[in-house]
Amino acid sequence: MYDVTYDASGSVDSKELGEFYDRLHHETAATQKQLKRMVCNSAVFVTARVDDRLIGIARGLTDGVRGYMSECKLDPVYQGPAAVTRTDGRIEHDTYGIAAEMARLVLDTFRGQGLERIDALAWGTEVDFLEELGFKRSGGLTAMTLWAREPARKGVAAPA
Repeated sequence: MYDVTYDASGSVDSKELGEFYDRLHHETAATQKQLKRMVCNSAVFVTARVDDRLIGIARGLTDGVRGYMSECKLDPVYQGPAAVTRTDGRIEHDTYGIAAEMARLVLDTFRGQGLERIDALAWGTEVDFLEELGFKRSGGLTAMTLWAREPARKGVAAPA
């Protein structure tokens, strides 16, 4: 077992966060200034460290009524031997409960703020992880993404 230190104060340096993303092969073109703003704008930002080295993060955003667990990443080395693909720090397995503890800190913060609903998106193996935390699948929803670098469309043409 690892001696993990958790912190929900959002104290993470943007350079260290960028290095964490790089180590996990998490693709982002965000600058250090953008990463700093991301941390500051998160309603809760949790870090997990072993020997003062950043090994995991979880964060959430809220509008005061709904919350969104926007990210939970853990270095695959600390996920246990069942983590096979080791893609992007996604939670494939959580042998030691490190990812679950980070997620619980985010969820407990939201509950303490009286939010009525907390949402999350899951990639593949993360579905099991989120279900273990109590999330349920939302029928009929489709996840959609618009990359900010793509131009906005002016409108939809009327059917002929």
